[in-house]
Amino acid sequence: MKLLALESSAKAASCAVLEDGVPLACTWQSTGLTHSRTLLPLVEALLQNSGLSLGGMDAIAVAAGPGSFTGLRIGAAAVKGLAWGAEKPCIPVSTLEAMAWPLAHLEGIVVCAMDARRQQIYNAVFQAGSGTLHRLREDRTISLEGAVADLEGMEGPLTVVGDGAELCRDVLAAHGIPCRLAPPHLLRQSAVGVGMAACRLWPSGAVPAQELAISYLRLSQAERERLEREGNYSFS
Repeated sequence: MKLLALESSAKAASCAVLEDGVPLACTWQSTGLTHSRTLLPLVEALLQNSGLSLGGMDAIAVAAGPGSFTGLRIGAAAVKGLAWGAEKPCIPVSTLEAMAWPLAHLEGIVVCAMDARRQQIYNAVFQAGSGTLHRLREDRTISLEGAVADLEGMEGPLTVVGDGAELCRDVLAAHGIPCRLAPPHLLRQSAVGVGMAACRLWPSGAVPAQELAISYLRLSQAERERLEREGNYSFS
């Protein structure tokens, strides 16, 4: 099974091709350029330079949330366009689960943390070992203090991954909970992780392009601010 995977949920953008869960080619950049400018050129260059084609893919996978609202929409729109034109199915993948799969070889707890601002993180927790994952916590938005309370007493070493990893690590350490950061080359979100997760969802997790949906986990900042002005929302 061969698939193209895209990741644009945070500052970095990346794409990869995997066959039966093994990376064949990948490209990643985090230079600050917008994903609308970089993502599709990355895909085009990856396929051209590796001698692969969109027609040779069985499916196209994408990080479908949580994450940056703009980044997720750009990634989903790109995948829908590619899939529609090539008549390929899509595989939406949890951004948080995709972050954990490159660490599945570790023994212990993988804490996925994306910075959701206002002392909150997008978070999921997995038990890792022997190249596989067992989900302990569903994708959620949680305060840093809430994450500390939830993680206290968990057995095994804790490894924190994601663009909120340093923030989460510092808070955990301040509360006396030992943890470590993922290695630098695995710390940030990547399309390789998206592809690893997607291969395990094939074929039951595949959907037509028109059914691809994003999981934001919470309202956008504009929506939250509007509701707060109306007295119908609290940021706490």
